[in-house]
Amino acid sequence: MAKFSPLMVAPPVIFAGLAALFFFGMQRENPDELPSAMVGRQAPAVMLEPLDFLDPATDADLRSGELTLVNFWASWCAPCRAEHPTLVQLQQEGLTVIGVNYKDTPENAADFIEELGNPFVKGGADPNGRMALNWGLYGVPESYLVDGDGNVLLRIAGPLVQRELEGRLRPILNAQ
Repeated sequence: MAKFSPLMVAPPVIFAGLAALFFFGMQRENPDELPSAMVGRQAPAVMLEPLDFLDPATDADLRSGELTLVNFWASWCAPCRAEHPTLVQLQQEGLTVIGVNYKDTPENAADFIEELGNPFVKGGADPNGRMALNWGLYGVPESYLVDGDGNVLLRIAGPLVQRELEGRLRPILNAQ
């Protein structure tokens, strides 16, 4: 008679656990979306260095009583070019857009804005990525919708193109 070892049961149990984890992970609303710990919490502090072409943004701007979109961008970021027309559109519609220039040079940032237009009401530079780290940034571009009390309502990782605007951002804007 063969002796029973608990190690014989371990591989099927581990496999079943991983299969369940993968299955439930795939049942999320958008399995491609990266989770954000910031949604539902107060926005972290605004810590920006000034840029000549933008009025400086402060913490008070995130608690102004109005919806605000905080957009992390850089001149060296190709997807930032793709989202730029959508940011211009949102600014023209009256949404306050704060631009955070991430790990860039002031000269390159100014050239980028001069070429494509300025969708930002206020903003500044985050040359060392300190503010981005506090916000949980994965990479640029990345945008956060903040309510008038400074609470993060939504995070969009990647370019804010028309699909994201209409599918995710617009419903929240219309509900406010």
